[in-house]
Amino acid sequence: MSPSPTILCLASYFKGSLFLEECHRQGCHVIVITEQKLSEEAWPRAVIDEFYLMPDLAQQPDITHAVSFLARTRSIDCIVALDDYDVETAAALREHLRLPGLGISAAKLFRDKLAMRVRAHEAQIRVPEFVHLLNHERVADFMARVSPPWVLKPRSEAGSMGIKKVYHSDEVWAQIEQLGDRQSYFLLEQFVAGDVYHVDSLVWNGEIVFAAAHRYGLPPMTVYQGGGVFVTSTLPYASQERQEVVEINRAVLRAMGMQHGVTHAEFIRSQVDGRFYFLEIAARVGGANVDMLVEQATGVNPWVEWARLEIAQLRGETYAPPQARQEYAGLLVSLARQEWPDSSGFDDPEIVWRLHKRHHIGFVVRSPAHERVQSLITSYIPRIGAEYMAVEAPLDKPPD
Repeated sequence: MSPSPTILCLASYFKGSLFLEECHRQGCHVIVITEQKLSEEAWPRAVIDEFYLMPDLAQQPDITHAVSFLARTRSIDCIVALDDYDVETAAALREHLRLPGLGISAAKLFRDKLAMRVRAHEAQIRVPEFVHLLNHERVADFMARVSPPWVLKPRSEAGSMGIKKVYHSDEVWAQIEQLGDRQSYFLLEQFVAGDVYHVDSLVWNGEIVFAAAHRYGLPPMTVYQGGGVFVTSTLPYASQERQEVVEINRAVLRAMGMQHGVTHAEFIRSQVDGRFYFLEIAARVGGANVDMLVEQATGVNPWVEWARLEIAQLRGETYAPPQARQEYAGLLVSLARQEWPDSSGFDDPEIVWRLHKRHHIGFVVRSPAHERVQSLITSYIPRIGAEYMAVEAPLDKPPD
């Protein structure tokens, strides 16, 4: 392997600047392929050696032809999907070019909500009861056995995109009729009420070498579909809930078989029985600025460490994450009515990062004390709601 490996990054969304910067810092040749609509975003051009635009990264065979053309004169060593929507595309390209990393079947376990549930269930990991929208007799049996409400989920959208909560069997059959030939791309799942958690991990040689555990304020689906302030904060390090969610995360990653990479997994703790259930896992850095939350709480940035991990793998070196600190952080993000909201009125010294994004307000607070972070979050939520918050109708699919 060359000491200067060539890393090709796919990006259907504008993200991953810290990953690209770390690859450059370590002497890699960095190629980025993104979509034409993102050409004017603030990509770190100084660290990108080659930058290409395409109308749609998922369009086949166009993306395979384009990358294969590049490979005629470049020795591509690694393909990285910077966004969730690129995971399966990157897997197909790796198989076509015979490169290391997740292949198509392995990638399905980190994209297809049905595939990951089936695998988790086979590994005796608790998941909400579910049924594939395939055989109508089985769907009817599921609705007869499992009390509503239920959640209708697309198998391969990201996060809460396209998810619908349904309360009656008539609604389900109407949705199935409306989906037509696309119904097999969905699943129906038991709705579990409870707090939602996320664990962000780094994996090396099949073992979790770093894990940060946080709990959302409101479930992401609630915020996405009904509005509100997106909040997530660090769990107390010595708590039983942290121990339990880290353990189920370990079991999930073992079941999914990832050997090296970064993951963002979500779990729910049922209000009924108090137990944790697996919801989903992705082979990517957590979105919505979760990387900033993790970095402020632990000193470890997932984007940077993912780059270091990938490069170590390519060079045949050993990877170990930096020593993590144990502080507490809270992330608050909201859509804003103002185009460029002024957040200077939030002036507590614990604010360590602010979001600069059109029609958004957000920041991260950090403290050695869990109680201080929770106090700040509690005081900020109503202020953001009254002075800034805007609500938009949820999308069923990503915008064009």
